[in-house]
Amino acid sequence: MKLSDIVCSDAIVARLKAKQRDEAIRELVGMLGKSGKIPKDSVDAVSKLMIKRENEASTGIGKGVAVPHVKSADISEPVAAVGCSGDGIDFASLDKQPVYSVILLVSPTNNPDRHLQAMETVFRNLQKDDFRRFLRQAQTSKEIVEIIADADGDGME
Repeated sequence: MKLSDIVCSDAIVARLKAKQRDEAIRELVGMLGKSGKIPKDSVDAVSKLMIKRENEASTGIGKGVAVPHVKSADISEPVAAVGCSGDGIDFASLDKQPVYSVILLVSPTNNPDRHLQAMETVFRNLQKDDFRRFLRQAQTSKEIVEIIADADGDGME
């Protein structure tokens, strides 16, 4: 599975308006709703589920990255939104540092294997220093799409 298989290019926000964790989650889930990747009438429920999950255990994995994720019965394939923050957002990360890049993932409830594949794809890319750095430096959604394409082509170490 490639990152471009799960990231919705219409749900990439190069400069999040959100300044806080819950706002960032709502903004990115909203983008998935606007793009038609999740039903518009599910946006609020998915956002609440994501925030509830985040309150139980932070998905701020360190190195300026968070990967909020939930499963929803309203979708059939994993889908991700990407958001970047120039100022950083407090996700209560493991390393206590702000988050600059958020990859938000929604997976179907009835296909745990696809969820694990999607998570593995996201984490494999986030382990690459270049990927994280380029994502943080991106100024436009188009640049983020190109970074994802480069990562899929394995042009990053």
